[in-house]
Amino acid sequence: MKPTGTTGTTAVDWEQRVDFDRLRDERLARLRAELERSELGAVLAFDFSNIRYMTATHIGTWAMDKLIRFSLLTRGTDPISWDFGSAAKHHALYNPWLDRTSSELDADPHAPHHGATRPRLESGARAGISTLRGAFTPDAGIAEEVARKIKRELEKFGVADQPLGIDVVELPILFALQQQGITVVDGQQVFMEARRIKTHDEIRLLTQAASMVDAAYEELHRFLRPGVRENEAVGLVAKTLYDLGSEYVEGVNAISGERCSPHPHVFSDRLIRPGDPAFFDILHSFNGYRTCYYRTFAVGSASSAQRDAYTRAREYMDRAIALVRPGATTADIVSVWPTAQEFGFPDEEAAFALQYGHGVGLSIWEKPIFSRLVSLEHPEELQEGMVFALETYWPSADGWGAARIEEEVVVTADGCEVITKFPAEELIVAGKRYFTVDGALPLQRDPQSHLNTTWGRGEA
Repeated sequence: MKPTGTTGTTAVDWEQRVDFDRLRDERLARLRAELERSELGAVLAFDFSNIRYMTATHIGTWAMDKLIRFSLLTRGTDPISWDFGSAAKHHALYNPWLDRTSSELDADPHAPHHGATRPRLESGARAGISTLRGAFTPDAGIAEEVARKIKRELEKFGVADQPLGIDVVELPILFALQQQGITVVDGQQVFMEARRIKTHDEIRLLTQAASMVDAAYEELHRFLRPGVRENEAVGLVAKTLYDLGSEYVEGVNAISGERCSPHPHVFSDRLIRPGDPAFFDILHSFNGYRTCYYRTFAVGSASSAQRDAYTRAREYMDRAIALVRPGATTADIVSVWPTAQEFGFPDEEAAFALQYGHGVGLSIWEKPIFSRLVSLEHPEELQEGMVFALETYWPSADGWGAARIEEEVVVTADGCEVITKFPAEELIVAGKRYFTVDGALPLQRDPQSHLNTTWGRGEA
């Protein structure tokens, strides 16, 4: 097996590293193949990750939630990307892969595709704007102009009578497309299937992204101590990742103490105290490729209940990883995880995403999905080249703390490779070591000091 790790991403003449031309070509080829297998004539993307997968264009993470950009791929064309303001001009200058040779019908754009043609060089980088999520007044006709742009391309390339698949869409755009006589259907599955198996270069970028989180956890381990706040830990992680070249820190879940159970999925300004459990999920993007990577620490010391919870979460993780290989299914994996009722939830929907797995790529929740909510009845087969995260959770018996562990794995020909490398085999204690006159204070201690003495335990 070729190593998935990389010694760097800067191009050099003495070592083959990430080949971005190959990355762009192979991603587009996978998307074309899925489009050909479908009943669609074209796919239209508004989702930031799908646009990047299709066109290899990027205008900054500020645009991710605005649905202002859109890109089209038909059965007969290379991608066409309509972009925000001067970004389209920038693409025309610096994204040569968007230039394409097309055939333009001589006179009548509604004529059959086999009519007289003349060669024309036409850029796939074009200016265009959507409705700014409703900020434009509907009277401006922005949605109708988007629909006209799309209708023109569908007619030009002979697929206007075939369904158009869209990933996500604003309702005014949907209605305008339908008014143009276009049949609009769900196109997200075409994108998700194309992105299911990662290319060699995608795996290298995902591995590099994970290695940056390895470094962030090293910094967190040095930093954690009583008196720091969860939000300070978030700031430290973000700085570490941006210093290492991250393009986007999507989020850092920093959860400590009593906030660990139930898991709130958001950090706070809570002050970390001696003996606290603390777990973190670090989500960031390197060249578009994400991480989802949990680790749990005890700060200063760990209670016996916290240690037991961590051991349980690790056991479920190890059982799952041992089953990962081509031909296994998501049902095989979730079958070794506990039911929702076993750890305090009424049903699988209420416990969703605690014992969980998901594909990782240009977004953090891709195919395949691992959950007792869906996987037992709708299993998905694992294939070589998949990259996904597996995450487990277990609350401590004292009703206060919990443990959370997550590993990212690459499915290989004969098993899998774990690409999240910060140690997680056993519970790690962070923070200063304390010493008494009799030596080092034990790292396993109950939360109340009197319970750590023979008199306090009633054993004297």
